[in-house]
Amino acid sequence: VRLVESGGGLVQPGGSLTLSCVGSGIVTEIYAMAWYRQTPGNQRELVARIGRSGTTTYADSVQGRFTISRNDATYTVYLQMNSLKPADTAVYYCNTEPARFAFWGQGTQVTVSS
Repeated sequence: VRLVESGGGLVQPGGSLTLSCVGSGIVTEIYAMAWYRQTPGNQRELVARIGRSGTTTYADSVQGRFTISRNDATYTVYLQMNSLKPADTAVYYCNTEPARFAFWGQGTQVTVSS
């Protein structure tokens, strides 16, 4: 199984980014999927989750600003991030929910700074 995240970058506060996660060797439709993020010295935290039926949940810190979606036909999970804040700066990862150790990828860096 391989999950490859992309779409990160440097953005100004208030800006937007869309992250993508493409799976190979995994049939994403049988899993709840999620986006996580991690900053240096801190544990990885769950940011957004999407169930098999499409039900979504979000961390309080991103509620109303981030949107998770999935396209199981292409084994892809997305994270639309709007109104970005410096506190959103982190490496973002996708994985199943609950996360499986063997599925962690390299992540994609998101930096929010003026």
